[in-house]
Amino acid sequence: MTIFIFVGALLSTMLIGVPIALALILAAVAIMLQLDIFDAQIVASNMINGIDNFIFLAVPFFILAGELMNAGGLSRRIVGMAIAMVGHLRGGIGYVAIIASIVMASLSGSAIADSAALAALLVPMLRNAGYSLERAAGLVSAGGIIAPIIPPSIGLIMFGVVGTVSITKLFLAGIVPGLMMGGSLALVWWWLSRKSTEAPVPRMSLNEVKSALTQGIWALLLPVIIVGGMRFGVFTPTEAAVVAVVYAIAVGVFIYRELTLVLLYQCLIDAAKTTSIVMLLVSAAFVSGWLITVANLPEQLGGLLQPFLEHPRLLVLVMIVIVMVVGMALDFTPMVLILTPIMLPVAQQAGVDPVYFGVLFIMAVSIGLITPPVGNVLNVVASVSKAEFTGVARGVLPFLLAEITVLLLLIAFPNLVLVPLSWLM
Repeated sequence: MTIFIFVGALLSTMLIGVPIALALILAAVAIMLQLDIFDAQIVASNMINGIDNFIFLAVPFFILAGELMNAGGLSRRIVGMAIAMVGHLRGGIGYVAIIASIVMASLSGSAIADSAALAALLVPMLRNAGYSLERAAGLVSAGGIIAPIIPPSIGLIMFGVVGTVSITKLFLAGIVPGLMMGGSLALVWWWLSRKSTEAPVPRMSLNEVKSALTQGIWALLLPVIIVGGMRFGVFTPTEAAVVAVVYAIAVGVFIYRELTLVLLYQCLIDAAKTTSIVMLLVSAAFVSGWLITVANLPEQLGGLLQPFLEHPRLLVLVMIVIVMVVGMALDFTPMVLILTPIMLPVAQQAGVDPVYFGVLFIMAVSIGLITPPVGNVLNVVASVSKAEFTGVARGVLPFLLAEITVLLLLIAFPNLVLVPLSWLM
């Protein structure tokens, strides 16, 4: 009964236009009233204590790092490097978009930020090469959701904190699935463009290729530093976020010389605004999370899923389908914060590895970013590229199916995640 009260209160308040953070608090209050334990101090203390966690410092720093990379010219150099490598191939600009999506994902961890930057840079290039606006925007949208999977991922940080799972392990476990998603996009793009007549970018000279790689290598070093530093215990994920900010400033100011004081100030303002939105959602979700634990909602969900508990893969499939359906109506951050404390204990009860489940869970939530009717990444790309939302939704469909196929493969074969993780650890 409690689980239906929580879901009903949450959805009804959201449907009438209540902001998500407030809707989370009201849903928690509904549970408190049902359990007859209402106390305003519980709400306030959980909001404050929930975000009073050193690990959460990684969120604003990674957000700031992403802003600094875009302003400092790192994003543009990544695109230039990809053009130098594969731009001359048939459908080359599409491969450039995919490579740039993967590299950008390893820098910022934000699907919205990456999608906006890549849409501004690559959609016009794809249009000039002769591709339809729908297909160009669809490819960039699908590439943008790789960001929450490949480290550093803000989504994996939130899952790790809420679910008490090692963030370092989550980061390392996300590398191969993220690359597989990129590979699936490349395969679909090859199929779609195998008979295309669009003109590729002229092949660059050897000196031009060397120049592009030299310029781009500074951007490529950052994910190596972050992942390598965490792998060998040099710094924690939070410290890695600070390293990313310092590195982005150093490269933007002293090497590319594009990051001015005015741009730096604007980056700080934009990062502060984004952080305030995210952390308000996080603090509100901790109120719901506490009530979810008190009301034993995981145990109630486990009762509903009891027939699947003896079949872990089938259980994971059912739960991932639920996440993807909910993701069609709910945004990324509230989904992670609401569903993690409900679903993770059920998965662990069935013997599912929490790191493995976390990666699949974040992949499913990320796919929700490109599924209508909400599809925030679709909205961002449509806005930046000046395309119709419905057109972008049509253009993303073949790439969406490819990424869902990768997710199903990982459910069927868990070792695709667990074996590489054991190697990296």
